[in-house]
Amino acid sequence: MAGKAAPLYRKVAGDLRAAITAGEYGSGARLPAEDELARTYGVSRGTIRQALGALRTDGLVTSRRGARRVVLGGGGARLQSFEELRSFARWARSQGEEPGGRTVAVDPGEATEEEAYHLRLPVGERIFRVLRVRTLSGVPVMVERTTYPERVGELVAAMDPGLASHADGLEAHGVLFSDALHTIDVVPADAADAELLGCRAGDGLLRERRRSTDPAGLPVEWSQDRYLPGTVAFTVRNSSGSRAMGRSLNGS
Repeated sequence: MAGKAAPLYRKVAGDLRAAITAGEYGSGARLPAEDELARTYGVSRGTIRQALGALRTDGLVTSRRGARRVVLGGGGARLQSFEELRSFARWARSQGEEPGGRTVAVDPGEATEEEAYHLRLPVGERIFRVLRVRTLSGVPVMVERTTYPERVGELVAAMDPGLASHADGLEAHGVLFSDALHTIDVVPADAADAELLGCRAGDGLLRERRRSTDPAGLPVEWSQDRYLPGTVAFTVRNSSGSRAMGRSLNGS
């Protein structure tokens, strides 16, 4: 995939977006001047202006050109609700983004101990492993590694490699998702992540591991999604009156 690395302005925008989300630049704070940012990143002012333009489009900074940009309130990382966590495409559309996906590989195989545990299958049972890169408005933001039991994997293997949503395709075949268990942490990017996302091997990625089940309680997928930093955020709402945690968009 030579020549497919993400443009420099996206790297700069991603770093600044992550810093804003982490609170390094609070609401009303001024970002460094364009010249200072250009020296820090070793790029031209034109690249910095493109990066700031991306942040302006996201509603993170003011749009006044030629002046130090002021950080607006409200965070900035895109937030996923609980219902949308299992469908990247549905969440992206809800945020006004155009979701995309490209299937890199579909490999049938035998379930490892970990896969068998999460899919509640015997070790060695036939499964399908699917590797995809996901995009928001044409920009790669996530690598998706999903393991399916054979009955579901055969359906996915027959789908168009450029299909934006496997969830929609599976539901059309009667495969329903009714519950999901999520685990979120940070992992270093491996060589495949770096190639597909245009980052460096070893860079930190936000990982969401997910096991989804159907209405009968049978697992239909075991997935590990790896996001570039600053592209999404997860919100957990909890209360003493509920035994389970839910997820929702801020303000809902």
